[in-house]
Amino acid sequence: MTTSESAGVVFDGSALGEWTDEERFSVTAERIAEYAAATNDPIPAHRSGEIAPPVFAVVPVFTSMAPAALSVAPVELLMKLVHGEQDFLFHRPIRAGDELVVRAKPIGYVGRPNGSTVVIYAETRDAAGELVNEQWMTAFFRKVDAGPGAGELAPTHRITDEDRAGDPVAKVTAHIDEDQTFRYSPASGDPMPIHLDDEIARMAGLPGIINHGLCTMAFTSWAALTELADGDTARLRRLAVRFAKPVLPGQDITTTFWPTESDDPAVRAYAFETEAAGQIAITDGRVEIN
Repeated sequence: MTTSESAGVVFDGSALGEWTDEERFSVTAERIAEYAAATNDPIPAHRSGEIAPPVFAVVPVFTSMAPAALSVAPVELLMKLVHGEQDFLFHRPIRAGDELVVRAKPIGYVGRPNGSTVVIYAETRDAAGELVNEQWMTAFFRKVDAGPGAGELAPTHRITDEDRAGDPVAKVTAHIDEDQTFRYSPASGDPMPIHLDDEIARMAGLPGIINHGLCTMAFTSWAALTELADGDTARLRRLAVRFAKPVLPGQDITTTFWPTESDDPAVRAYAFETEAAGQIAITDGRVEIN
């Protein structure tokens, strides 16, 4: 067994590469429409339930993510777990009527004095076995040092000063509603109390209830689609972010997109950041569009 220990905390590297059990998820138009409404998504095909918003892709795999992370990190660290990064690679959109098969596995971990990360890879396939999307979720365990770690890192998607120095191609401002978390929680299947209970959120060291990071990411996804892809979900190839600061209900967020380099001449790439209350809430954003 490969382990890494610091200050009495042991991360178990022997679980790396071990898949969770397959889970099945039936996609309905009602569930898609509920998710679109919970994220203030304006795209008609999403609101009608025909095509799922991009970040809906996390819903079928959500219950596989935490067990995969906690097969490496000790389960007693669950309350220290926050979502650090999320990276989607889309092969096609999810549509109403899809029967999906999902699974996840931890692929690497690394420790730092301010916290440790565990990278989870998940895949979603349709009933015929074809890939629908791939995901990399980075779980961050606050104030825990797991030591040097082992395995693989998630793919990079860093924004650069050169990106920010360019002229923005789009800037979108949206409002996070006061009841946003109470609508997003049932639509996404995420019951974490820091998004629903003010007292528990404050006990966790937060200023109060915070918006789900993936809900904020969903806002950036429809901003990218409407401004950069004519609202066509099928054109979105990749969407990746790092969650930097929490967003609070009632705040406005502004997402700025800049053109950036792409290795594929058929793909247009953009870097982006999202600001809330004068602070960067989402950074290292990357959008790739066919």
